[in-house]
Amino acid sequence: MDRNQLIGILLILAMLVGYQFLVPKPPKEEQPTAQQTKVTKPTTTSAASTTDRTQPLDSAAARQLYGDFASASSGQEREIVLENKQVKVTFSTLGGRVKEVLLKNYTTFDKKPLLLIDSRRNQTVLELPTNKGKVDLHKLYYQTDAQNGTVNGQAQQIVFRAEVAPGQAVEQVYSLPADGYTIDYDLRLNGLTNIGSGDVRFMWQDRMAQFENDLKNNRLAATVNYLTADESFSHLAESESSDEKAVEEPVKWFSIKHKYFLASFIAKNAPLQKASFKTIVDLNDSLTVKTAVADVSLPIADVRAGKGQYRFYYGPNDFQVIKEGVATDFDQNVYLGYSILKPINKYFFVPVFNLLEKFVSNYGLLIVLLVVFVKLILTPLTYKSYVSMAKMRVLAPELAEIKEKVGDDMTKQQQEQMKLYQQVGVSPLSGCVPVLATMPILLALFQLFPNLIELRGKSFLWAPDLSTYDAFIKFGTTIPFVGSHLSLFTVMMTVSSIAYAYYNNQTTPQQPGPVNMKALSYIFPVMFMFVLNSFPAGLTWYYFVSNVVTIAQQLIIRNFVNESKIRAILDENKRKFESGEGGAKKSKFQSYIQRSLQAAEDARKQAEEAQRRADPKNKKK
Repeated sequence: MDRNQLIGILLILAMLVGYQFLVPKPPKEEQPTAQQTKVTKPTTTSAASTTDRTQPLDSAAARQLYGDFASASSGQEREIVLENKQVKVTFSTLGGRVKEVLLKNYTTFDKKPLLLIDSRRNQTVLELPTNKGKVDLHKLYYQTDAQNGTVNGQAQQIVFRAEVAPGQAVEQVYSLPADGYTIDYDLRLNGLTNIGSGDVRFMWQDRMAQFENDLKNNRLAATVNYLTADESFSHLAESESSDEKAVEEPVKWFSIKHKYFLASFIAKNAPLQKASFKTIVDLNDSLTVKTAVADVSLPIADVRAGKGQYRFYYGPNDFQVIKEGVATDFDQNVYLGYSILKPINKYFFVPVFNLLEKFVSNYGLLIVLLVVFVKLILTPLTYKSYVSMAKMRVLAPELAEIKEKVGDDMTKQQQEQMKLYQQVGVSPLSGCVPVLATMPILLALFQLFPNLIELRGKSFLWAPDLSTYDAFIKFGTTIPFVGSHLSLFTVMMTVSSIAYAYYNNQTTPQQPGPVNMKALSYIFPVMFMFVLNSFPAGLTWYYFVSNVVTIAQQLIIRNFVNESKIRAILDENKRKFESGEGGAKKSKFQSYIQRSLQAAEDARKQAEEAQRRADPKNKKK
């Protein structure tokens, strides 16, 4: 490199360095921190503090936008806070509306205050038709004499009043009871003469915050429930996809349903008209479960006649809390299973669970007591099932002889077995019926536990919350069919199910047929492990305890069942049958099976005979 090249390189480097120092840099954009991106509780100002509208409208612009309501289009916002034992409600003079609702007895999964209603996530519109166009009453400023306070003894009322002209005003009246989660709401149009045609439109949009730890499970549970005027309950799809529905029938009430909480609007008089509901899912938004939108019409005739009376419910989706006093069939917000299983949960498990709550504070032990209670009730069925299995064990040698005698002819095997059952007085269904009778109970619990708010936040052993899965092992990545964690309660349930299957297979003879039922009894528990790995820990703990108690119960019953006596009774029945002394009567099921098997056997013989005759070799003969 010569001198000129060296000087040129140095000059270029000097220019680059000088450019960095001399040329002004553009302002650096501030990136939101992790704490700023999280949903946090907004600050609540005191009743005396005020905030002005950032861009006040001049009188001409206000008149153009709000017409006769222009006088209420500007002012100062003031917040009034009322609270009782359950809720802390913040009202605002801007809109005369509920701005924030804090549930005092609950927290989010990460132990933050549970704001069911947050002004940053909830927007409402209350459009009143006038002769000069529609006016959003939630954009007006209202006057009130109410102050902050705690409701004691009796309900406390807040009256928001927006003066339009002398003797003409819009009033929104809220009443918070001393106890409970309901807020009564009246919409009044006092002396207004410029009301146009059409109903009052009420639109509510809620960007639902995440209150539980499992975002996917939250999205599957979040929806909009509603009850129509003909008392038909329905809801939007409970899934990770968006859904929308325009309801043809008038609606009595609707609920924006989180997994365990409700934000609801109820009509006390005439039902809501022209109702449409929507849920929107953005899988890329990890801070929002779903966006729920409810758009309904309040009958203007009711409002003008002073019957615009409604009710809000902001609280837990707890069957014991909402079953009475909120609205007609409001308890349907709690999913208690399919219609055929719902009575089991509604009239048995929920009352028993709440009764045990009064005596046991540890919910893991409560579930153990629930299992024992259920097993005691089912003891007669369990005993009958075990006796039936004992009879089958006693008959195992005869069944083996039949199989050896007739070979692989399944129809002949079943015919001979039915004859044997008839001779000794054994019904093949006697062992199945008790087991089938317990299936509705297992299915009812399968649908009840994921919806029991009583388990929410209740810890037991290593599980911090029995209403969701116990992530005993976290993988740090998602494994197909398993997920990002492994639930120890689910593993325990699987092991106990395999142990029960092993015990049961030792006491039950192999049933003939193309399917090896004993092998399947080991496969099914493993399959269910993958399904139940993300289910509530309370449910898998129940199934584990149930398996253990069932094994113990059968070991106890075994001491009271004498197989030698059973053998003697079966031999006596067989002797009476063969001697014509009567013996056991054939059941309808046995008769039906025997007729079916005989018909199948006759059809087989006819087919063989027809084939034999059609054979050319036989024709020559």
